[in-house]
Amino acid sequence: MGAAILPVLVFTVLWGGVGIILPFLVPKGPNRGVLQVILMLTGACCWLFWLCCYMCQMNPLIGPIIQSHVALVMQQEWGGGPATNAQSA
Repeated sequence: MGAAILPVLVFTVLWGGVGIILPFLVPKGPNRGVLQVILMLTGACCWLFWLCCYMCQMNPLIGPIIQSHVALVMQQEWGGGPATNAQSA
């Protein structure tokens, strides 16, 4: 399972719009620079947070739940576990 291009593209465009396009639409005023920086940082941080969460799903830390009969077949076929090592010694 790999990363699909459509979600990455959609969220890149969304947060790119917040960080790149919206700063140009801020009205003139004494705090315009601050508001532009806030929008740019918001777009960058939200996009990066989303990307990290999305990519962590590609290789999760919690593995699949294996049924007991499948685990027994895997142990028998692949040979492993303490019983196999003790018999070979």
